[in-house]
Amino acid sequence: METNTRLVVKVDQDLEDIAPGYLENRRKDVGLLSTALEQNDFNTVKMIGHRMKGSGAGYGFDFISETGSRIEQAAIARNTPIIRDCMDQLTDYLDSIEVIYV
Repeated sequence: METNTRLVVKVDQDLEDIAPGYLENRRKDVGLLSTALEQNDFNTVKMIGHRMKGSGAGYGFDFISETGSRIEQAAIARNTPIIRDCMDQLTDYLDSIEVIYV
């Protein structure tokens, strides 16, 4: 069943020009994470998670920072199921987010 649930996130209007590009890059990160997992490249997975952890909140996307932290820790533990779960959650988040600039 398809849902049209939108998650509203309020972001500083000063970020209006760069926030869409930031979110698009996180969509690309999901593909990069998938490729890295296929290659058992946990260093790359850790790096991507670390980058998301450090950048998400700065753009007003706390969920991305939290997910990045979980990905980073799962990469250190080489826990593929948790990384995949985080990737699914991130994809769902990116597909449902509605940004309102305030």
